[in-house]
Amino acid sequence: MILTRRNLLLALGGLGLAGATCVRAAEPILTDDGLYKEPWFLESFLDLSDDLEGAAKDGKRFVIMWELKGCPYCKETHFVNFARTDIADYIKANFDVLQLNIIGSRKVTDFDGSELSEKALALKYGVRFTPTLQFFPERAAPLKNIAPTKREVTRAPGYFRPDDFLAMFRYVREKAYESKSFRDFLKSPAG
Repeated sequence: MILTRRNLLLALGGLGLAGATCVRAAEPILTDDGLYKEPWFLESFLDLSDDLEGAAKDGKRFVIMWELKGCPYCKETHFVNFARTDIADYIKANFDVLQLNIIGSRKVTDFDGSELSEKALALKYGVRFTPTLQFFPERAAPLKNIAPTKREVTRAPGYFRPDDFLAMFRYVREKAYESKSFRDFLKSPAG
């Protein structure tokens, strides 16, 4: 056999070593409601103030990820973006992610104390498509008296390619939203 890159990869693959340079994160779980869920997503009693304060206590930021059964871009987010260990590890270390169903019926307690279905909460926040990520400030108390559309520090509407997806989480973690737009953050050397 002639030693070529392809033959070497095939041989290493037989030894279980071919994927050593391309490490994959854990596979998402398909839930009863038809959404894919990462094993490290936040398990919650669906009280947004408690979830946000819990994240802050752990030195993390709080984000809601809105999804829908059958959404191809939601699936892509799980099987492409979250599959990269650099992305999954960064998010796990710095964020608590609460997954909500845009047409769901579970009861959620909003920051202002109102209890709504997931679907009604999505409407209240103007979430119209999936996936959508809502990133919130570090404290819940001030959010009680702020209009729902003004509560988040930024939003990721729709699917983002993996590098931009990771950059969005870095943008929030580094509080770059305080001084520049996400577009400007991407153009900067650190973006």
